[in-house]
Amino acid sequence: MRMDRKLLAAGFSSAAMLAACSSPPPGPAVPPRASAPESAPPPGKSVLPALTLDAYKKAVAERVALASAETFDDPLPEMLKSVVVLDVTIDRDGRLARVTVRRSNGYRVLENVALNSVRRAAPFPAPAWSVRRGDGSVNFLETFLFRDDGRFQIRSLVAAR
Repeated sequence: MRMDRKLLAAGFSSAAMLAACSSPPPGPAVPPRASAPESAPPPGKSVLPALTLDAYKKAVAERVALASAETFDDPLPEMLKSVVVLDVTIDRDGRLARVTVRRSNGYRVLENVALNSVRRAAPFPAPAWSVRRGDGSVNFLETFLFRDDGRFQIRSLVAAR
């Protein structure tokens, strides 16, 4: 009987230590940004991190689209006014480290719409270890497809429809 109590006590102690190790340490309190969308995923969306670069790009694109009033859901027109390709780098914590225009056809106003849409949507979910580079960041290209009225779709989301 005495041995059973010792084993039971040891089991509870081990379980308590494992439970304490599995929860992340509390992070610094960060005030919410008025322009960023809520960090909770929409209903039906996964709370698990995206484990592939394509899945992470899609998660970032969804966040940008939610934070942008300039998007449209109609089918893409046969002829686009502009295609803007952005080079995006996000650090290990999900903060936007860098965003630059990689390719454009010269419409500076639309380049700025794309750049500001990404900036406004930050911060992003922290990238999973499986998509990070050696410095902990993730880097990818994202394409913004603009129609004549200046509204856009994001290429990573067009393929998902």
